[in-house]
Amino acid sequence: MEEKIYNFEDRLVRFAGNIILFCKSIPKDAVGLYYINQILRSSGSAALHYGEAQGTTTGPDFIHKVSNVLKELRETRVSLKILNHASYGKHEQRASLIQESGELAAISAKMILNKKKNCKD
Repeated sequence: MEEKIYNFEDRLVRFAGNIILFCKSIPKDAVGLYYINQILRSSGSAALHYGEAQGTTTGPDFIHKVSNVLKELRETRVSLKILNHASYGKHEQRASLIQESGELAAISAKMILNKKKNCKD
């Protein structure tokens, strides 16, 4: 069992890294290659967008960047659910990544809501 990480950026980085490790277990047929490419891009983009969000200077820019994080996490989660339905890759890894993508998406959504609230005050 992995150690719990509380820093959001570190969780995104670990998530993207775990996606890379999971991709090694996916069959390299046409379907597998399509989803490998898809989840590698979307999970990595989530972490990269958050890096950009940390450098923003305005609330609306932060909201925009974290909204991109959320979009990429949701995209990754749906792809993982499709792979789960088709039993592609290792089951334990898939289940863990689906759960983590959901948790990260929930954190992102809450960050957006909090920033929107703070921008109105």
